[in-house]
Order: sequence, then structure tokens, then C-alpha cells
Amino acid sequence: MLNRRILRVKAFQSLYAYHQCKTSNFNLARDFIKDSFQPDLNSMEVQDKAQLKRDADACLDLFVKNIDSHTLISQSDVPAKIKNVAQLAVRQYTRACEADLSFLRNNMISAAERIPELYLYAIGILMAFGDHVGKESEKRKKFSQGQIAAESPGEDNLAKNKVLDLLNNESPIQSEFIRHHVNLDDLREEIKQWFRDYVKPLEEYRQYIQLSSPTFEEDQEIVQEILKKVIFKNDTLLSFFHELDINWTENKPVVRSLALKVLKNIDPNLPLTAEFLPELAINWEDDKEFFKNIFNLTVDSDAKYSDLIAIKAKNWDIDRIALTDKVILSMALAEMVNFPSIPVKVSINEYIDISKTYSTPKSKQFVNGILDVLAKELTDSGIIRKSGRGLIDNK
Repeated sequence: MLNRRILRVKAFQSLYAYHQCKTSNFNLARDFIKDSFQPDLNSMEVQDKAQLKRDADACLDLFVKNIDSHTLISQSDVPAKIKNVAQLAVRQYTRACEADLSFLRNNMISAAERIPELYLYAIGILMAFGDHVGKESEKRKKFSQGQIAAESPGEDNLAKNKVLDLLNNESPIQSEFIRHHVNLDDLREEIKQWFRDYVKPLEEYRQYIQLSSPTFEEDQEIVQEILKKVIFKNDTLLSFFHELDINWTENKPVVRSLALKVLKNIDPNLPLTAEFLPELAINWEDDKEFFKNIFNLTVDSDAKYSDLIAIKAKNWDIDRIALTDKVILSMALAEMVNFPSIPVKVSINEYIDISKTYSTPKSKQFVNGILDVLAKELTDSGIIRKSGRGLIDNK
């Protein structure tokens, strides 16, 4: 299930990607300016390379000064070519950044909303392994006519697995497959190969097929082991999920947790209603709004928060602070200022935790120190205002 911490991490990852896109767009604009002032090799006139270099530098300087204005500030003393090239560079940079921002903003929502599809694929593969064992068992019976004994007493145990049987026959999972466009028909050959290469050699599976009549608990245990040690661990199957989802590396822990929850929720004594399938979040619409807002508010206030961070990081050049730290600090400030129901200490602790995982070894102390100082100052000045029971004093 997606919680607010996971959503903060996903928003952080998208914001970090946006800053990288901005850097790439800046470099492309800079290259465009340099190329615009290269000597014209087709011209018969003498090229003043030194002057062209000075013009390129002047144009780049003009571009940098106007990079955030979207239009070029009037410069009456600037030669026409320098001004025109700078205008084009600003326009190209702005359009590229807007396109990247739109893509990342939309992608982070759609990527989160695809998580149910991913965990359903994992459960579907597990069910397909059981179906495959059943078909192979029928083939053996048909061709052997009872003359060849099974290699193991429980060779078809997975086909009779009580957990998989409940999923197939007494749960609403098939309708969820349809709703989320989960279709394994094109994976029949892959299912056979994955089972042969990765499930059959699994030690837990070898022990399982030695059981003549496994209990429900043993059936439940083996499907969980296959899920954990094959579907979510084997490189070949992980590559399959990577192809489904470009955000798989970040989504994998959540998807794994949800898939395991499906199996643990199955009780042979209770009907499998729709509630046994975990939701994306308890209240996804509210969480989605938080998700979008923390991203958008951080982007909108980036320049303002960068200035605040620079003032407090007196012994640090803002350009030398790790990009991850700058994004984390900006997100924390956006949250503290714009979400009155979230206590300041909760916000600070959440972003310190993110810095531990995603930034440098020294980031925890740096992020903690800067946020402590800024939180106090912004609260004292009335910029941070908390409302709600127990939040008025920000404690």
C-alpha cells in the first residue's frame, strides 16, 4: 500500500529527474549558442574568431541572466545577433523544461496508479505456474496410461494448491485482471520455461512435492516462497517487470508487499470478497492530491527556497550542495509552509529519513541543521502556520 512516505520518495525522485532535465536543457542551449557563433567556413570574408568568441560569451551571459524570465529582458546596447540568438536559446530551453515537467508530473501519477496492475501480474504468474503443473500432470496421465509412476508423491501438488484454487474459483481476481488489463496469454512459453528453470530447482519446492497431502498452511507457504524467491528475485522475471514499468526499481518493494498481502489475506474459512485485494491507498484521492501538490509547490517555489537555503548554508556554496540535498530541503520547506495539518517535526523527520537513503553520508546532519533553523525562523515570522488539534504551537 502506498503511504505518504512512499509518495514523498516518489515525488523526490521526479523532482530530482526534473533538475537533471533542466541541466541537460541548459547544456543544449549553451551548445546552441556556441554553434551560432562558430566561424562561417563558407564565407569569403575574414572571420574574427576572437570577436566571435566574445559575442558567444556575451550571448551566453545574456541567456543566463534571462533563463528564468521566459522572455528576454530588453537590451538596447546588445547587437541584434546576440539578442536574437539569446532569445531563441531562452525559448528552446523554456519549451524543453515545460515538456519535461509535464511528462514527469503526469508520469509519476500514472506510474503510481499502475502498481495494482504490477502486483496482479505477479499473482497471475503464480497462478499460471499452478495451471502449467496441472496441464503437465494431465499429459503424463494420458500418455502413460497409469504405467509410469510419478517422480514424486506430490508432483501435482501445485496444481491442487488450495490457495491457488481459491484464487481461481472463489475470488474476484479474474475481474481485476480484466479491469487492469493483465493478460498472460502471450506468456505461455515463458511460463513453462520459468517454471522449469527457476521453480522446479527451488529447494522449498522440491520439499513441497514430497508431501503426499499438504495442509493449507503448507500450500500457503510454498506460494509465498515462489513469489519471494523466484518472481521477485530472479533476474529473468525482474527483467519482465522492468519492461512493464520504467519505474520498477522504485516500485518493486511496494508491489512485492502488496502481492504477499494478497496471499496472506486468504483464509479458507472466509469468503474472498473484493476487500481481500489490497487497495493502492486507504484514500487514494486525498493521497494523490498530496502527491501532486508537494511536487508542484516545490517546483513553483524552487528559486525562493534555494535563496533561503543559500542564506543559511553560509559555509556552503549553494552550487556545491548535493542536488539531492537541495531537492530534499526544498520539498521539506514546501511541505512545512503549505500543509498546515502536518506537524513541522513530522516533515523534518520524513525528509531526514529520505536523505539517509538517497543522499550523501553527511546529508542527515546538514538537512537536519538547515531545516531546524529555517523552521524556527519561518514559524516566528508567521510564514509557517499550523492548524488543527495539537498543531498550533508546531510541537
